[in-house]
Amino acid sequence: MGKTTGFMEIARHDPPALPVEERVHNSLEFYLHLPDAEMAKQGARCMDCGIPFCQTGCPVNNIIPDWNDLVYRQNWREALDVLHSTNNFPEFTGRICPAPCEAACTLNINDDPVTIKAIEHAIIDKGWEMGWVVPQIPARKTGKRVAVVGSGPAGMACSQQLARAGHDVVLFEKSDRIGGLLRYGIPDFKMEKHHIDRRMEQMRAEGVEFRVNQHIGVNVPAKELLDRFDAVVLTGGSEHPRELPVPGRELRGIHFAMDFLPQQNKVNAGDKVADQLTATGKHVVVIGGGDTGSDCIGTSIRQGAITVTNFELLPQPPVEENKPLTWPDWPMKLRTSSSHEEGCYRDFSIATRRFSGKDGQVTTLHAVRLEWKDGKMQEISGTEFEIKADLVLLAMGYLHPVHEGMLNELGVEFDKRGNVKADTDRYQTSVPKVFSAGDMRRGQSLVVWAIREGRQAARAADEYLMGSSDLPR
Repeated sequence: MGKTTGFMEIARHDPPALPVEERVHNSLEFYLHLPDAEMAKQGARCMDCGIPFCQTGCPVNNIIPDWNDLVYRQNWREALDVLHSTNNFPEFTGRICPAPCEAACTLNINDDPVTIKAIEHAIIDKGWEMGWVVPQIPARKTGKRVAVVGSGPAGMACSQQLARAGHDVVLFEKSDRIGGLLRYGIPDFKMEKHHIDRRMEQMRAEGVEFRVNQHIGVNVPAKELLDRFDAVVLTGGSEHPRELPVPGRELRGIHFAMDFLPQQNKVNAGDKVADQLTATGKHVVVIGGGDTGSDCIGTSIRQGAITVTNFELLPQPPVEENKPLTWPDWPMKLRTSSSHEEGCYRDFSIATRRFSGKDGQVTTLHAVRLEWKDGKMQEISGTEFEIKADLVLLAMGYLHPVHEGMLNELGVEFDKRGNVKADTDRYQTSVPKVFSAGDMRRGQSLVVWAIREGRQAARAADEYLMGSSDLPR
């Protein structure tokens, strides 16, 4: 794959980004593409390593060495075909996936890994630019009707695959626009929403019907779907947030991240949001060190926060992983996102004890430092401190899907973590003809896992309806 000695001759070169002082004044994407010739060099670094661990590191099992080689040879059209063979939406993953494939790259053992994510990003963007991404309209219709509930990446992938198999697919979404967390969770500066819109146009041409403002189990009875459709696939995500039960939690100004992030996305889309929750002119504290916390940081900075502080309960990970110990698995190490680089103070092993305020509004966060021994945390005496906090954003993850409404009405079984119970072979729930995939089934995870599960659930539903399936897993 690539140039035989490319990995020895060519250094890793990441795509450039607009400078911080420029990008924080808008909500647009800021990573730029390398020229085609330079991208070809990056593809040339892909080794003929024998066992491409990058493919197993990738949840959708992208055929990475093949399209690296094709980009090296400047055969972009065929590279796009190979990329699409495993991934319905590489423009999503090429922007917001953390790239476990690169952690698993064989070159990563003792060198910088291949720029897999950047190459993927470049392939799909060129595909759209050149007009190569077109609808794949089925040759025949099956007469079967399938309802997919939840229009995030799992629901979109599942719907597209089922439509291409010839089924009549209706994709239900509770919000006013299609996209799930891609639309109303991921900030525009990480992924602009026109990427979703043009995929919707492709999917419409392929036969997918979109229905928004349809909250199944709330304004649409869940059992209606069982009567009107031959199969139902639940892809509604994991939306029950982890709470912070400390004194003062009831004060105004303390919000879950998903009370905050969607509002800015709506404003970016041209909507008017009454009494928008903003960070403008405030001391902001973000609790939670993951991707959602990072998104809150970047959004707060763009809104004009005075200060942004990020607290994490867990200890600070090492700056560099022990590669001989962790490779090819995803390593635990300190990760600095683009939002962190834009101006925020981070601290680790911090527990929030309580909040205090004035006239019902939070003004102060009271915290203490922790030490971890034998996997257990304990407070360090004498390390108590407080910090100004006009706005506190809770980004501590999600426990499981919301049970009230659709799931309880359908009567599906849950696993020990509260997720919808279904295996990764048939994806069937305990209710006949009802399937589940994505975060609703596996718990909070990555967009690339959602796409994988959506594709696999589509094949399982197709097999259930037709007795066999030609859809790939």
